[in-house]
Amino acid sequence: MKKYRGLANTYLSVFCMELSMIMQSGISIAEGVYLLLDEETDADGKRVLKSLLDPLEDGLPLSAALKKSPYFPKYMVNMAEVGEKTGRLSETLKSLSVHYERMDRVAVAVKNAILYPGILLLMMMAVVLILIIGVLPIFSDVFERLGSNMSTLASNLMRFGEWLSGASVVFAAIFGLIFIIALALWVFPKFRGGARKLLGKVWGNRGLMRETASARFISAMSLALASGLDTQEAVTMAAAVSGGTKAANQKYDACMEHLQAGHTLPDAMRHAGIISVRDSRFLSLGATSGMADAAMADIARRAENNVQDHIENVVGRIEPTLIIITSLIVGVVLLSVMLPLMGIMTSLG
Repeated sequence: MKKYRGLANTYLSVFCMELSMIMQSGISIAEGVYLLLDEETDADGKRVLKSLLDPLEDGLPLSAALKKSPYFPKYMVNMAEVGEKTGRLSETLKSLSVHYERMDRVAVAVKNAILYPGILLLMMMAVVLILIIGVLPIFSDVFERLGSNMSTLASNLMRFGEWLSGASVVFAAIFGLIFIIALALWVFPKFRGGARKLLGKVWGNRGLMRETASARFISAMSLALASGLDTQEAVTMAAAVSGGTKAANQKYDACMEHLQAGHTLPDAMRHAGIISVRDSRFLSLGATSGMADAAMADIARRAENNVQDHIENVVGRIEPTLIIITSLIVGVVLLSVMLPLMGIMTSLG
């Protein structure tokens, strides 16, 4: 198989839904992909569809065509193959569409949780730097003309600003390096994946990272069960697509061990720390009523909501904290200058 080049989750979600609709319409997948190719205007989109159409026209099933193309992830290929074997390919493709849409929302939420506080932090630093490098020297000249000196705090801050100004080349190099790393994370998926693994090793079992990994696993489990996989195969496939960190893999291994020991899926996932007691009870009820896939889908939806709520809470705490810190710093600096200045003006008056 050719090297996977990667497609955005939004593209995969829409494309899987289109394939599901093609199957439900009664036309062949090859004919449907040909119609999509005929209407596609983007050059990259045409290239993706062409890589899929050629093997389909040669008579290969969808899973084999996806496998030959370098653009589609292994998980999508495997799930399409499962759907073909179980006779539920249309339902599997629709579930894949929901899965990739859910993964895109989680990814966007995580990016926003990092980007927005980062912008606020940069703005705070810029305000403080302008104040101590550009504004304080002006006040220093005013005090000298009045035959006085600024307060000790203001003088020390001004000297610190002068030191920063003298080391501007070094700081420019540091910020340039940070910008290059950020650009590499944005442009190169491999670099981004490596950074994600590194963060996962450090914080993989904490807070947001733990909740995000669990949400991905539960979403993958929902898709696997809806596609007709048995429980252990579903866990294996979900672990392959959502693992990567030591903490997450330990949970998935523990879940598999509980299943092999004879526990039910709800109990195994609860003992492994993947779902809560409440969700375990809900999944058990779904399994008893023959609706395990629907119950898992509902748990996946709530897990995604929990991740987004966690992110909103974090950002909601960071924003006012940064604003308060910035206001305090600016207020202290200005008061250290204005109070002595007002004393001088009063004595002169």
